[in-house]
Amino acid sequence: MPPHARRAPIWSNTELLDLIAVWGEEAVQSQLRSSRRNFDTFGQISRATIERGHDRDAMQCRIKVKELRSEYRKAREANSHSGAPPTTCRFYKELDAILGGDPTSIPSTTVDT
Repeated sequence: MPPHARRAPIWSNTELLDLIAVWGEEAVQSQLRSSRRNFDTFGQISRATIERGHDRDAMQCRIKVKELRSEYRKAREANSHSGAPPTTCRFYKELDAILGGDPTSIPSTTVDT
């Protein structure tokens, strides 16, 4: 029988809410926007979650943020189709505050005349 890959323990709701809170801080968002290579930023996120009593390394935080972003985008995309029943994901409201604002609003564009 082949050996099984060791998986990280499942994230608790408290861990996820703390991760989202740290990830959503303006300073962290600014760092993530300013650089494509942002592993150091995920190290800071990891340290902040450790200070809140959780044991997650930078890679685990990075992977979970990517998963949360993907779940949010799928739900938001599903909601953009007219006639489709509303779709949501865990922590949609919290993720929406970080990733997109109100999904029912149409982004305004400005045009110089």
